[in-house]
Amino acid sequence: MLYHLRADAAAIARHFDCWAGNDPWPGGYVSPGQFAPVITAGREFIAGPGKGRGQHRMIPRIWGVPPPPNSDDPSRGILSVRNTQSPFWIGNLRNSEFRCLVPATSFMEWGKGRDASGKRIRLTVTCSDQELFAFAGVWKDSEIPTFALLTCQPNALLQAEGKQSMPVILPPDRAAHDLWLHGGWDAAQALIAPYPSGMMRKNRDIS
Repeated sequence: MLYHLRADAAAIARHFDCWAGNDPWPGGYVSPGQFAPVITAGREFIAGPGKGRGQHRMIPRIWGVPPPPNSDDPSRGILSVRNTQSPFWIGNLRNSEFRCLVPATSFMEWGKGRDASGKRIRLTVTCSDQELFAFAGVWKDSEIPTFALLTCQPNALLQAEGKQSMPVILPPDRAAHDLWLHGGWDAAQALIAPYPSGMMRKNRDIS
């Protein structure tokens, strides 16, 4: 999977009402191992009573979290979270400071089948109800600033293309964004659900 963020840092900051800082993002495609903007609640805020709430901020991080040392391929970053109960992820997910919004305008997957010449079909998927949306993400605190995307069961639109999962897309309202960035884990994990097929569009192109 790849995704596209057709908005620069200033436009993202306005849309998500966050501090852009010095992020130089000009807009473009995001592939694994590349820096891309993510939006966090700020490390000064941790979910719980008596805690203050800082301004959301946008920071560049690399897509792909370094795997555990016992991984078969320690050089290959983990792009997505499939099992939220995994010991590798659960500590970060339970602490809201490590959850983040990952802005995007579309994402690309390989579609089902091939054309008459045998070329693969590339899907470009967008949301009809929000031109600029947010994936649910999580980041890891290490020497390398990285993040991964949450995934869930696919909706009917992507099931029809043979997909077994899809990225979690958050609803287009501030309450959902705040819940992911600030809420307790029991409430926030309710957002891990397929985005409605009726709110998505797909284009099929030859690779």
